Amino acid sequence: MNLYLAPLQGYTDAAWRHFHREIYGGEYVAFTPFVRLEKGEPRSRDMRDYTSALNSDCERLIPQVIFRDVDELRTLTAALAAEGAREVNLNMGCPFALQTAKGRGSGILSRPEALEGLGAIREEFPGIGFSVKMRVGHERSDEWRHILPLLSPLEPRFVAVHPRTGRQQYAGELHLDEFEALLAESPFTVIYNGDILTPEDMATIAERYPQAAGLMAGRGIVGRPSLFMEYTQGTIIPVKERIMLMRKFHDRLLAHYSDTLCGESQILSKIKPFWEYAEAEIGRKPYKAIRKAGNMKRYLEAVASIRSDADV
Repeated sequence: MNLYLAPLQGYTDAAWRHFHREIYGGEYVAFTPFVRLEKGEPRSRDMRDYTSALNSDCERLIPQVIFRDVDELRTLTAALAAEGAREVNLNMGCPFALQTAKGRGSGILSRPEALEGLGAIREEFPGIGFSVKMRVGHERSDEWRHILPLLSPLEPRFVAVHPRTGRQQYAGELHLDEFEALLAESPFTVIYNGDILTPEDMATIAERYPQAAGLMAGRGIVGRPSLFMEYTQGTIIPVKERIMLMRKFHDRLLAHYSDTLCGESQILSKIKPFWEYAEAEIGRKPYKAIRKAGNMKRYLEAVASIRSDADV
């Protein structure tokens, strides 16, 4: 199946994507964390992530946008088109209250009227292809039924679907019955997204839904960066080797942040999230030590302990 790197705000920035490709290979489609408006203009640091020179080795990078209505989508699409984008991904799945309370992310799924006029966007930007990343709903798991017809004028190249509601965030049951119904009824290509944490998970989903066109992982690949490599190669990499590769990846990223950021506090705030979803991979003791580290010395000591703890 085709593989897709889900965008995670605060994690999968240009540097993360660059060094991940360097260590693990890049046979997947990548997305930028969402670009949003700030004071009526695309936020500059979001745009810098898309235009970064670190993206030069990425064969297919799609910028993602988050929006509350067609007017916001138009402004964001125009800015990205001016930077050479040929495809834009619509974030209709972010579950965090800061976005959903304003009708963005999965919050837009409960406001289908906000999607009226997508056909005009398609006509205004004939050189841009569109795709969608969404939940099955925000309040209810069947809201997708009202959304899919509204997407038709946009002619999305694919729709990536996480089978939870926005209200659930990342916990609770997966509404696989609703995903299966969506998969059967969708006139668009469908990508599966959600709770893909191991190569075995990927194989299980691929076998269960052969009509899906691909698999998308975010938290799973941040916690286990070798995830796509293992699935593609059809082998489970021994944990010692996975930890060695992960440490190498981390060290490349830390060196980059050390060269480009100012001060220990900034560097720590950027590098500590590297381990956020990796407790199962590196062990509870070093994971807790990393989270508690308040300075670089303690942080590096915690990271140095990972290999020995993982070997136990």
